[in-house]
Order: sequence, then structure tokens, then C-alpha cells
Amino acid sequence: MSNHLVIAPIVTPLLVAALQLLVGEKRRRAVLALSIASCVVLVLLAAALMQAVSADGALATVYRIGDWPARFGIVLVADRLSALMVLLTGVLALAVLPYALSRWQHRGGHFQPLLQFLLMGLNGAFLTGDLFNLFVFFEVLLAASYGLALHGSGVRRVSAGLHYIAVNLTASMLFLLGVSLIFGVTGTLNMAALAELIPHVPERTRALLHAGAAILGVAFLIKTAMWPLGFWLPRTYAAASPAVAAMFALMTKVGIYVLLRLGLLLFGDGAGPASAHFGSDWMLWGGVATVAAGTVGMLGARDLAKLAGYNVLISSGTLLGAIGLQQPAVTVGALAYLVISTLAIAAFFLLAGLLASDGDDDTDDTLSLEPYEQPGETAANESLYAQEDESRVVISAPIAMLGASFLACALLLAGLPPLSGFLAKFAMLAPMLEAGERPGALVLFTLVIVAGFGTVIAMCRAGMQIFWVEPERLFPTVRLSETVSILALLGLCLLLTVVVEAPLRYLRDTARQIHTPAAYIRQVLPAAEAPP
Repeated sequence: MSNHLVIAPIVTPLLVAALQLLVGEKRRRAVLALSIASCVVLVLLAAALMQAVSADGALATVYRIGDWPARFGIVLVADRLSALMVLLTGVLALAVLPYALSRWQHRGGHFQPLLQFLLMGLNGAFLTGDLFNLFVFFEVLLAASYGLALHGSGVRRVSAGLHYIAVNLTASMLFLLGVSLIFGVTGTLNMAALAELIPHVPERTRALLHAGAAILGVAFLIKTAMWPLGFWLPRTYAAASPAVAAMFALMTKVGIYVLLRLGLLLFGDGAGPASAHFGSDWMLWGGVATVAAGTVGMLGARDLAKLAGYNVLISSGTLLGAIGLQQPAVTVGALAYLVISTLAIAAFFLLAGLLASDGDDDTDDTLSLEPYEQPGETAANESLYAQEDESRVVISAPIAMLGASFLACALLLAGLPPLSGFLAKFAMLAPMLEAGERPGALVLFTLVIVAGFGTVIAMCRAGMQIFWVEPERLFPTVRLSETVSILALLGLCLLLTVVVEAPLRYLRDTARQIHTPAAYIRQVLPAAEAPP
């Protein structure tokens, strides 16, 4: 495999975004063609990376920009975990894109370039090998997410978007402060070099190292929306347009990825008795609290998009608790749950955009799952967008399709059989019973089960109100492209219900690799570059 394959998922959306800005908003077809081509290429590149890391016993490759030594230069690293996350990013973007091409992207400017910059930041965060460039890529994806969160304007969206910006700017400041403290103690920000240095840090400066790591952890926990740091998420995601909220379903998983990566690489068993498993108990109990808060919020949600937002909190809390246990068997199930929950929540956000208000109203809270558009308003909206793209296919929304999609989302989010949501939860929960010597493991196990029952209650209540209470309810018109996106995401979840053995084998190898990071360190730092 060529070394340049590792940097391609970062460069491709960057170049496409630049071309889209040069082409301009008026040449809509060219902009859309560039976005589609970019997303297809990203999926192919991610598949090639996964193939390479599956064929290689350790890593795909280490890409040193400018051929500088890893301790001092910019290093990109592709292993099984990063390749999985890059593939998930590309697949989600490609699936959501048809939905955005319908009516949603026309409510503001530069939607497609912002989406490409978001993909660049996401892929860079997954592939970088040092903390400073992790900060850089975080800022790139956050800057793009600010524009996407505010895309379409409206009082509710702007209010929630400004709140989101303020929270993440605070997290970025903490990120930079934590990175500075770690660099001051160790003299490097390369992750592999830090893993080599941390066991040998003098005791007189180890407290400062732990302080920097704790501050850095708080920044990531804000981004993963751990309770009580995640109060901003349901309102922000509910106010965003459905296509944006579906992409944001992956945003909290970036923080999960970083905590999993750094927790096992820097503070795993090889970090020495003073630093081993540093912060793992905080993640475990923080995950427990987040699942509890998300369940309560979900049961009280009276807005369909907020219901999806609280499902993001439950997913994030479950993953936090699972990686806090730092057990390889639990990590396998957590990775499966990460993939399935991201796809299912994204599909639910898209479905919520069709069944309920899209968040353009002026109120901060919707007291019920209504209102739907009246016949006159629907006709007015159709005429508004008819001049923009006369070639699109417009179909009436079949209630059977909407109901079946809602049912599939409910089964996946609740983790009920026979779909892949149940398989992922079972793969994660079964090993927790074996880790019962840690009190938090049994608490987390119980709360995840309770959260599943809570999801059943909340989704049944919402489904009955939407489909049964008012038989004469007028459903909004659904375009073919919107249907394609929802069915694609749910179809992937159904496929993973049937095709289980190969993905599970890959996840087992991934968990084994990240729990034994010696090969990662040797690949990034050859003997000549290892710290003294």
C-alpha cells in the first residue's frame, strides 16, 4: 500500500471544498457532483485502509509529512481503529448526502463546502498521531460544525448554535491548556513517544502530568457530552437541520475515540503503577451518570428531535462506561455498539425531520410532536423549492414506509432482538458480568438495561401519538432522496444483523491491538527515534 493512502482521506475533502468555493453557489450541479464524488472516494479510501490493516499484522502505515522524525514532525497513523472510524465517517456522509440534496441545503449558503471541511477535520482527528495536530483537526471540524449548526438561521437555531459555540470554545481552551502542561512535562506531544515516556516521568512532575491529562480529559468529556457537561447537546442537535444533526451523531464519537485511544495507549497497563488506568473510574461513573440523565431526559422529551438528542446522550454514556472498564471483551462490544448506534441515531434524526418540526420555528421547546404543515403551507413550500430543481422526483409519503422506519429505529435504539442493536448490546453487556468485581460494572450493566426499557417506552409513546392517535393526520410530503438516505442507514444496520462473523472478527482484532499498544509504538517510533 502506498504511504500516501493515509493522507488521502484528509486531502480529498480539503481539495473538494476549495473547488466548491471556487465554483460558487450558483453552479449547483457542479457543487453537488463534487460532493458526491468526494464521499464515494472517501468510502473507497477507507475500505482500502481497512483492507491494508487487515492484511498487515500491526499497522497499515505511518506517514511522516516532510520525513521529519515522529517526535518532532507531523505524523499520521492508520491502524484498525482509525480505519474503522474513517469508514464510518465516509459511509455516514454518503448516506446522509441525498437527504441534504433535497430541500435542506438550500436554506443557507455554502452547505456542501462546510460538510467537506467537517469530513476533513473528522478524518484528520482519527488519523493523527500527535496531540497538537489532534487539536488542529478538532478546531477544523468544530469551525465547520459552527457553520452547519447555524445553517438555515432562525431564532431557535441561532440561540442554540451560539450556546454550542461558547461551550466548545471553552473546551478548546481547556484542550490547549492540557496539551501545554503535558508538553511542559515530557517535551513531546507524539502519542507513541508519550507512551514511552510516561512510565519514566519523575515523581516530582508526575502530578503536573496528571493535571494536564485531567484537563485534557475534561475537554474531551465536554465533547462527548458527559453529564453534567452535556447539557448543551439535546437542544443544539434538535435545533440543527436534520441532515446536520445526523452528521453530528458522529461528533460525540470523536471524543469517545480519543479517550479510548489515549486511555489505553498512555495510561494502560504499561504506564507504571502510579499512572496505570488514570481516569478510568471517572469515565466509568461519568458514563453511568450520563446514561441515567439521558434516560430521564428521553422519558420527558416532548419533541421528536430532542428524543433523538437524548438517545445520543445514552449512547455516549454507555460507551464512556464501557471504555472506562478497559476490558478487551467489553471493548469489542463497545465498538460494535458505537457503529450501530451512530447509524441508527442518524437515521432517527432524518426521520424526525420528516415527521415533526425541523427546528425553524421561533420557540425553544416544542410541547408535543406537532405541528405538521397544513395543506396550504405544504403547497407553498413545494412551490418555493420547485424552481430550484425541476428534475427531482417528488412522491407522497407512504405511511407504511415511515412507520416501518420508525419501528426499525425503535428496535435498534432500544437494543431489542432481532436487529443488530441487540447483537451489539449483548456483545458489550455479557463481558460486563465477568468484570463484576468493579462495582461500577454491575451498575452500568443495570442502567443500560433500564435505558433500553426507557427507550421502548419513549418510542412507543411517540409512535402511538404520530401514527395512531390522529388517524386523519396529514403527513408531510417526502421526496425520494430523503427516503433513500433513511433506508440506506437502516439497511446497513439490517445488513450487520445478517453479516456478523467478519465484522466481529475485525473488531476483536481491533480491541486486541489497542489493548496491547507495543506494536503501535514500535511502528511509529523506530529504535533510532525512541526516547532516551
